[in-house]
This record gives sequence, C-alpha cells and structure tokens, in this order.
Amino acid sequence: MSDESVDVLIVGAGLSGIGAAWHLQKLCPDRSYAIVEARNALGGTWDLFRYPGVRSDSDMHTLGYSFRPWTDPKAIAEGPTILNYLRETASDSGIDRKIRFGHKVVRADWSSQDAQWTVQMLRESDGTTVSMRCGFLFMCSGYYDYAGGYQPEFPGLDRFGGQLIHPQKWPEDLDYAGKKVVVIGSGATAVTLVPALAEKAAHVTMLQRSPTWMVARPSVDPINTKLRERLPLQTALKLTRWKNVLMGMYVFRLCRKSPQRMRQLLLGGVRQALGPKADIATHFTPRYNPWEQRLCLVPDGDFFQALNKGSATVVTDQIESFTESGLKLQSGATLDADIIVSATGLKLAMLGKAAIFVDGQRVEPARTVNYKGLMYTGVPNLANTFGYTNASWTLKADLTAQYVCRLLNHMRKSGARQCLVPEVGPDTPLQPWVDFSSGYFQRAADQLPRQGTTKPWKLNQNYLSDMFAMRFGKVADGVLKFS
Repeated sequence: MSDESVDVLIVGAGLSGIGAAWHLQKLCPDRSYAIVEARNALGGTWDLFRYPGVRSDSDMHTLGYSFRPWTDPKAIAEGPTILNYLRETASDSGIDRKIRFGHKVVRADWSSQDAQWTVQMLRESDGTTVSMRCGFLFMCSGYYDYAGGYQPEFPGLDRFGGQLIHPQKWPEDLDYAGKKVVVIGSGATAVTLVPALAEKAAHVTMLQRSPTWMVARPSVDPINTKLRERLPLQTALKLTRWKNVLMGMYVFRLCRKSPQRMRQLLLGGVRQALGPKADIATHFTPRYNPWEQRLCLVPDGDFFQALNKGSATVVTDQIESFTESGLKLQSGATLDADIIVSATGLKLAMLGKAAIFVDGQRVEPARTVNYKGLMYTGVPNLANTFGYTNASWTLKADLTAQYVCRLLNHMRKSGARQCLVPEVGPDTPLQPWVDFSSGYFQRAADQLPRQGTTKPWKLNQNYLSDMFAMRFGKVADGVLKFS
C-alpha cells in the first residue's frame, strides 16, 4: 500500500465516515477516496456497544442522515436497528466497497513540499505497518477511545467475588437472569441499562454519586405519525426532522436563558412519572442546571416504570470500597451484588489518538485553536468531524462533510493544493473547546483544542447558524490561506 495514493482518505467507517463518503461521491465525484477502519466491521458506536437495551440518545429523525431520512416509526431506536440502517446506507451507495477494515491509523505526516499526507496504519491481519498517501485527510473517528471506557480506581476491587463489567466491553454470554446487579453511574448508559437488566435480573440498583436530568419521551413521535397519515412519506419525514431540530434548539435556549423554569418543568415530569412518595430532591435533582450536561432521554418512561414496579431502585451515595459480596458505601450502607456494571463514562481520544506531524513537527491538539468546528490552526488539509453536544451528532457531521466538499471543489477550481488555518494572534481570547461540565470532557480538557469567542474561532452549538455559514458562507473567507 505504500505506493497507493488517493485524493481523500477518510478515517473511520461509523456514522460520520459513511456520511462523509456519501457526500464526497455526490459533490466531488472526480475525487478518489478510501476509508480506513481500525475495527473489522462498519458502524462505529453502533457496532461496538452490545450491552442490553443499547439505543440512541437522540431522535433518529435528526440522528439519521439528511440524504437518507429515517423511515422506521420508532424515533428512539435500538442499536441493532441503527446498525442495520448504516449497513444499508453503505451498501446501497457502494461505500462498503471502499472500506479497508482492520487498519488503525497511528501516524500522519504532512509534507508542505509535496502537499500531501503520508498516513501510517497498523494492519491487524498481520501486524505490519502500511502507509497510504492522500491530498486531504478527513478524520471521522469519533471522540472517544474504542479500546476501553473510563474506569475509576475502586478501593478493594480485588476482594470482590462477583463480576465487574464495563458496558463498552459487554460479554456476549453474560447471564444476569436472577442475579443482583448494581449499575454504577447515572448517565445515558446507566439509564438505558437499568430497565433492560431489570427484565431478567432479581433486582437492579443504580448507584449514583449525584443525579442527572431526565426527561421521558415517547419512542414513537406522535406528530410524525399524524404527518405520515396525511402527507407523502418524504414530506412528512422532512417536516418531522425540522420540527425536532427547532424544538431541540428551543429547549436548549430555554435551559440557558431560564434554568430555574426548566428545572421546575423537568422535575415536574419526574414527579408525575414516579408519584408523590418518590424522593425527588435526593435522587433526581442534579447539582447543575439543565443542558450543562446532556439530558438523559427515557423513552416511553421505561426507567421510571422499572422503579415503580420495584424491580429497580436508585441509591445516591458514594463508594467507600468493594467488598467480597458487593459494595460498602460512605454512608455505612452496603449493597450486595453478583454483578457490578461500571457505567462510569468514556475516555476521549482526540483524532483517534493518531500522532500528527506537520513538516516533521509534532502537533499537540491542545495548542491548536478550532476553526469552524472542523479544522485546526497550523494543520493543513485536515478536517475532523465533531458533532453537537446539545443536539444530534449527525446534524453537524452532515454540515462538516458538505463544507469539506465545498472546500475541495474551491481548491480544485483555484489550483490550490494546500489550505491552512493560520495561527491566531496572541491577544485572541481563548476558552475551553466545549462548554460542558460532563466528566469525560473535564478529564480530557488538557488534550483538546481551544476555541475563541467570535467566528470563525468559536465552536457553534447552533445548527441554523452553522448551516448558513457552512453551506452558503464563503470558503475563501480571508482567514483560510490557500497555496
């Protein structure tokens, strides 16, 4: 492969990579491309996570692609259904034939003299390092480490006689029927796991240090159902997508502008679901305001139903240590468990943990500054897909791919071989890349690029603003340098 060259190399065959390839085929049909994928299957997140009940935490009308509307009536969909959607998208458009599986990118070197990247990959089949050259490197590898999730140091773990499992590495043959299960965590994974495990387990306890904001929502969108009855399918799906985009933006804005009002609304929903006897103050009232972290969707209220049935409970406490039979908590209470699931979060992996070099100099992502949410100062001919934290990932992934195609076409038309985001001035005020208090962002803050306070350095969390800027704004905006 060392002599092989393509115009564009896409890294990652998940939601972002498949979408990027589709846009390239449509908008840049004269460009050659290939996709390299570290794993042996496409689908990314939706092929990796196999824990019980795994599902989307965004509605599929916006998590699905703009070019391939989600047609299944169920808007909060299970993982296998989403994976099948991705497989069909790749197969129907021939994208699957462009994927090199088992190729993990470990290093990429940019040569200004040659105006190209040389990308080194570890080939899983024989353990050898192979390379490929490309004019543009399109990183679509997501934002977390596929090798493993975040696992805190648990005191006394070696004494525990049961099984400790992280959802990112769920054993296919795990038998939890009739077992006592403790799920550590309160995020989307825990809220998904608890009702799914409670169907077979003797009892499931969700142990949380502090509560998370939750909102129940029907898995089947009733407005979409009515639209489909009255309108042509494609029209109904487009209207549903825009309805959900605008509603999501409205709710996020309301959370930021009127946090106390939203606290009351969300707590009222939980109180209605659990009844007057539930200890809402202790177990369901977070210390942070809504949308300072992602809201946890509870489709059809299944989590609350498990609590009402008594097959699951919530405990708000902290772990003092593991014991032979479970957990000892700081309050002095104990929890017996046959299986403990540490739904303790993700580890971020910037640019797939690949080492990036520009003319022999190592690029440290934390020393770069974001440009339009997809490029970085001092790194030529590279784009990275990073979706929204306050909306569906694919909304931003679609815009990113469309912008990259516009950029490539501008370069072809103008004869430029290199596009570069210049360094910002020393007086430019900078902020953390993501304004989010979630643990996985806080733990990786020293690895992430910075952002500015004004365009184009600010990382927008607004789909409409990004849509106008990335679809219709000038590519040659006076900031990007072409040569």
